[in-house]
Amino acid sequence: MSTQAKTFQELIDGDTPVLVDFFAVWCGPCKMMQPILEDTSKQLGGQVKIIKVDVDKNPLAASRFQVRGVPTLILFHKGKPVWRQSGVVPAHQLVQIVKSNLVTNA
Repeated sequence: MSTQAKTFQELIDGDTPVLVDFFAVWCGPCKMMQPILEDTSKQLGGQVKIIKVDVDKNPLAASRFQVRGVPTLILFHKGKPVWRQSGVVPAHQLVQIVKSNLVTNA
């Protein structure tokens, strides 16, 4: 079994949708997203993976997906971005977005 860390592409390529939070540690609104993401994760269980990407530590990933501001949320399904939004998004809205994309991209 490999103990190597997965690449970003490997993380987003699976069948399970992946919600990526592009953030920065110095960003106030980004700090507001943490409890929202935890709540979203609880509500959706294993239907979605949520990962956080620090844009200062991962500038290539941020550049590749043209992240201009933080927080930026991008929902990936089978490696392709299917939804994105910058700014704080309430948990109930995130849950609905993920659920609607589970249906339309199944």
